[in-house]
This record gives sequence, structure tokens and C-alpha cells, in this order.
Amino acid sequence: MSHENRDSQAKWTGVFPAATTQFKPDGSLDVPATLKHLDVMLDGGIHGFVMLGTVGENCSLEKDEKLEMLRATVDHVQGKVPVLTGVAEYTTDQACRYAAAANKTGVDGLMVLPAMVYKTDVRETVVHFREVAKATDLPIMIYNNPVSYGVDIKPETFAELADEPRFTAIKESSEDPRRITHLRNLCGDRYQLFAGVDDLVLESLILGIDGWVSGLVNAFPVENRLIWDLVKEERYKEARDVYRWYTPLLQLDTLPKLVQYIKLAVAECGYGSEQTRPPRLRIEGEERERVLSIIREGIETRPDPATFGM
Repeated sequence: MSHENRDSQAKWTGVFPAATTQFKPDGSLDVPATLKHLDVMLDGGIHGFVMLGTVGENCSLEKDEKLEMLRATVDHVQGKVPVLTGVAEYTTDQACRYAAAANKTGVDGLMVLPAMVYKTDVRETVVHFREVAKATDLPIMIYNNPVSYGVDIKPETFAELADEPRFTAIKESSEDPRRITHLRNLCGDRYQLFAGVDDLVLESLILGIDGWVSGLVNAFPVENRLIWDLVKEERYKEARDVYRWYTPLLQLDTLPKLVQYIKLAVAECGYGSEQTRPPRLRIEGEERERVLSIIREGIETRPDPATFGM
């Protein structure tokens, strides 16, 4: 297939699902179900995919399963939109080896996380990302999520990393929208900035992001695209109204069990299974009823894009 998006200066923009990975009832990888779900999101108008991120249960898959999933995705998507893969490994060497292997599957880019478990300092963080960049010719989105992973890549560090052309984009998930303005003031348009926290996306859009890596888009792709389009058309009041409807759902993306909650929403919408791999277990009892009530309320009251002329 053509890899027109595969260059170190790739320009990514729009709504990028952090796609779920579907499993069979016995816990084995379900590639056809995952691809079927990707089609639902493509039909909803998304602009790209991030496979095997946190929502895709990266650390719950074996390396050969990850590569199988990437090859199947690239073959299935056929260049319609860019396909990125998460790189979330325990050591820098492992991240480099995985990046090199992912490169061979035909993906269009990498979303690279800091090394897992060990909390690197600034010097170690910089070396980790630079070494991964040496291992591939793919453009890289650097994922900053200090809330979940304990490593905060601050704007000053991104300015230091700006001399590496493979660093194309930043997924900013610090839960501080002020970072968007700080990054723009410090780095200009050097990086494409992506929001990574679902319930801060409208604030981030107003501040001038280029894209949105989303979790709840797995269940509500049309609605994600609706917010995106309304803001791009500067229809802010309508975007705010949709955002207020969406916020209780988007907040499910910010909690420790976000994978289970998002997969439950996917299942309720009829797009896939809620099956996860342990230690993540099926949510039960009062917690299940509480989350289901949010999801079902959202489904029942979802906005109709036709009323916005879309």
C-alpha cells in the first residue's frame, strides 16, 4: 500500500480514536472484531487511529499480538487515514526494538510514552525519546500524561527536543489547559498539539490545538466529529451545548477504570465487547449500574447532527 503519510514532517489533524483492542470471551485477541469497530469509527468521520494506546491495552498484549494487530489494521485501513501505534515499554531498549518492528508493519507513526514503571528525571526522559527516534524513520507523537505515568514533560523540555525532526506532535494530557498556550508561546507551531483529556477538549480547541486523541470516540464517533466541526466553523454556542451533553460521558475517560468504562460504552452502543484482560475485570454491582446510567442517558439524549446541518 501507499505510505504517503509516512514522513518525518507528517501533518496530523482532527479526531484520532485511541482505539480499543477487542478480545474473544476466552481473552484471546479478536482481530476481526477490532477491525469491524474501526469501520464504525471511519464511517463516523474520524481522521486517524492510535492503536495500542492505554485504551488499546498495550501493556496487556504480547509483542507478536501487537504486531499482528498493526499489520491487520494497516492492511484494512488501506491508507484512508493515518495509523499510529502506542509505544509503551519498560526500558528504552525495548521501546527502540518495538518501534523498529512497528515500522515494518506499515504504520504511519508512533505515539511514544515515557518508559513504564520507573519515573525518569528530565535528562533520562530526553534520552529515552531521542533513542526511540533513532530507531525508526517514522514521525513521533510524544505522549505527556504525568497523571497516569508519573513523568511530566514540561514545555521547556519540548523546546529542548525540538531539534529532532521526527518529533512531530504532542499529546498533552497533563490536565492543565494552560500548557497549550505555554507550548505555543515557547515553541510556536513547531509541534502539532493534540488534546489527550476528553473532558478538557473544548477548552483545548479554543486555545488552538490541532487534534484530539479521544477515548469516548470509540462509542460516540459521530458526536466527537460534531464537536470538532462546530468549533472549526466557530459555532461556539452550539459546540458548548453538545459538550455539556457529552461531558458526563467524557469524564469516564479520566478515571482509573477508563478502559472498562469505555469498552462498556462500546458494548452498549453495539460496536464490540467489554471484554478486557486481567487484572482489569468486568465492572459489577453499584459501580456498573452507575456507569451504565451515564452511558444510557447519553445514548437516549444524544444530539442529532442533522439539526446542526451536518
